[in-house]
Amino acid sequence: MILDKIVEDKKIRLKEHKSKLSLSDVKREADGMLKDRTDRNGIFYRALSKGREASGTNRGISIIGEFKKASPSLGDIKESMELTDRIDEYNESVDAISCLTEEDHFKGNIEYLKKIRSISDLPILRKDFMIDEYQFYEAKMIGADAVLLITAILDDVMMKDFYQLSKELRLDVLVETHDEYEIERAMKIDPDIIGVNNRNLNDFSIDLKNTGKLRKYIPEEKVFVSESGIMTDEDIKYLKDLKVDAFLIGRAFMESQNPKELATRWKSL
Repeated sequence: MILDKIVEDKKIRLKEHKSKLSLSDVKREADGMLKDRTDRNGIFYRALSKGREASGTNRGISIIGEFKKASPSLGDIKESMELTDRIDEYNESVDAISCLTEEDHFKGNIEYLKKIRSISDLPILRKDFMIDEYQFYEAKMIGADAVLLITAILDDVMMKDFYQLSKELRLDVLVETHDEYEIERAMKIDPDIIGVNNRNLNDFSIDLKNTGKLRKYIPEEKVFVSESGIMTDEDIKYLKDLKVDAFLIGRAFMESQNPKELATRWKSL
């Protein structure tokens, strides 16, 4: 399965990272960020939850604009603009940024996140396959405000431990699920933010109706994020009717000639 391959390759990459910068060094750098950036505590959560004050058809939405180079299912993304130009548009239109840092299958890199951090004050989610404590300290070190926990690749003990570590590092956490069983498992750690991925990580097929199918299992008090497969006005309207708090959108923005205009239109629907 694709997911198993991604995780195995991630283990190899982790050895490379640790050989270049030890865990103790990464911890020291992360500690420095903890002391220097206390003003950003909870900034990702606040960005995603700000539309919850409204209700019904007036309920606001938040948009997480993604930066990624490729995906295993669709291959390389034909980019419409340079990173700096894209982030300039994101700065004026979206509420948070997601940056892929997985190297082998999404062609990401921590250097992309560091570059984005240098030109944006928006909350940044490090989107990766997080399987080792090293990655969480590294996320803090490079300037991320939040991390992704993928339920499908973690057992219950790992999820609990990584969630606690994230909180200690003052990183918000988006806990990603794909089915009812994963939601049940995720709820054991009582996450503030829970996402439903419309992409099946085993075969990378996409079904936007997955969010609708699983909406009833997400408590109303949780910030709810729909991820993947969001491409059209109709998709936005469908998800907004489900009282989704935030959308994580990648390919539609990456291929757009004007992501700012697209995000602005979608927020007005």
